[in-house]
Amino acid sequence: MLVVQKYGGTSMGDCERIANVANRVMEAKRAGQSVVVVVSAMSGQTDTLINYTKFFSKFPNEREVDMVLSSGERVTSALLAIALQAQGQKAISLSGRGAGIFTDDMHTKARIEYIDTSKIKQLLAQDYIIVISGFQGITQQGEVTTLGRGGSDLSAVAIAGALKADLCEIYTDVDGVYTTDPRIDKNAKKIHRISYDEMLELASMGAKVLLNRSVELAKKWNVPLVTRSSFTHDEGTLITTEENIMEKPIVSGIALDKNQARVSITNVYDRPGIAAEIFGTLADAHINVDMIVQTLGRDGKTDIDFTIPQTETDMTKKVLEKFLDSVESIDYDCDIAKVSIVGVGMKSHSGVASTAFKALAKENINIMMISTSEIKISMIIASKYAELAVRTLHSVYELDR
Repeated sequence: MLVVQKYGGTSMGDCERIANVANRVMEAKRAGQSVVVVVSAMSGQTDTLINYTKFFSKFPNEREVDMVLSSGERVTSALLAIALQAQGQKAISLSGRGAGIFTDDMHTKARIEYIDTSKIKQLLAQDYIIVISGFQGITQQGEVTTLGRGGSDLSAVAIAGALKADLCEIYTDVDGVYTTDPRIDKNAKKIHRISYDEMLELASMGAKVLLNRSVELAKKWNVPLVTRSSFTHDEGTLITTEENIMEKPIVSGIALDKNQARVSITNVYDRPGIAAEIFGTLADAHINVDMIVQTLGRDGKTDIDFTIPQTETDMTKKVLEKFLDSVESIDYDCDIAKVSIVGVGMKSHSGVASTAFKALAKENINIMMISTSEIKISMIIASKYAELAVRTLHSVYELDR
């Protein structure tokens, strides 16, 4: 049985925790499994490295940023390999380059194009435990790249898919996926099985356990994915196909994303192609636009509102400067949050949205923007009401039971 295990920054936080990870890896090895491990940098290390790069420039050269950021995972992968060797196990660390992870050339947000697994397979045949630096890869031209937020999860899923692994285990500091963040609502319950689509929506909407790109890739490659804690032996959450889930609740979970900013462009000349110009400019700058609302045009003008990650507000201001002369104003509101309801059962049940709207209205919470899909309803509200909204919706859909 071939297993890919990924350990996050909290699990790799110091040498004692790396020793604990080594013990977990050895348990799998003694159970007769072939093991490939993917690791993150130590908790907080990536943020520290980012701050170093911004000491000199608000917008540092992204190639150099990747050279700095990729060092964090190389440290932890080598330390874990040393810890395993100290237990008498054949182990070797590989960087993204050494593991054959090839990406496009988009620095700091690269996408994996393919993985040359020949070296990994050769080492597995020699009974090595392979420890791979997550979050990073290499271009065809030999340039180091990083994969963006959640990149180590993405590395693990991609490697599991490329190797056709039997299981991909994502170890974090929480023991699975919950109906909502237990830090917000103590009545949150662990979900034992959830579909790729539901997990994808929860991840996209702000659930911190897994990033959406990782779930997308797991679904594409049909990789059985388990998320669990590295500090306990409790059963985690299996992320699988919808067909493998017998009971499909109407609502599976409530997600909260506070990393949101609302951009309001007023009195835009309402002509064909103006939206394409605005959002094309944002796309060229690789700014992720989420919810979009355009009001009905009046007097030849219209208003356009949309949301972006709050962390990309400065870059958005910079790229939208070219439109300031052709609109009345461009305003930015960072005091917002996105709360989302997710569940495959919504496909076959009516009244889910009205239940949410009534519950929030009862708490005097105003909804600024709404977006829906087949299994999701997202609402933009003032950030000061974010946690109240989560608890209210969690209760009204009886997820605490």
